[in-house]
Amino acid sequence: MIVSLGVWVLVGAVAAGVVLSVLKAWVDGRFRGKSEDDVERVTAAEVGGELGERATLLQFSSAFCAPCRATRRTLAEVESMVDGVRHVELDAESHLELVRRLDILRTPTTLVLDSTGAVVKRASGAPRKPDVIAALATAIDRQAS
Repeated sequence: MIVSLGVWVLVGAVAAGVVLSVLKAWVDGRFRGKSEDDVERVTAAEVGGELGERATLLQFSSAFCAPCRATRRTLAEVESMVDGVRHVELDAESHLELVRRLDILRTPTTLVLDSTGAVVKRASGAPRKPDVIAALATAIDRQAS
């Protein structure tokens, strides 16, 4: 039986689509750490208010972003669970200079800041609540040491 070139192209395209979908699902919403040497800082003036006493969850959103709404709910829940943590949501379009400086490529993007405003962790996509809590623990522990 001879298989045509079109069938091979179709099989290759489907396989590539499956691989890319699995990779996106695996990476989406996962927090990545920042090295101690590559510290970025965000000030209270840049977020339009005070930073959290222990840590800040800084969310970059856009108007028509469905995952942004889910992220807002998750971060608000974590904020209410952990004392000294503040959730701040910024519209990416309205804060383009900060978006460029922090290399925000998509929404939602969540940055976990320690009490000094240093970026400790970041996640693109909607993070899961346990991952947010673990990232917060890293930021809070970093300040304690």
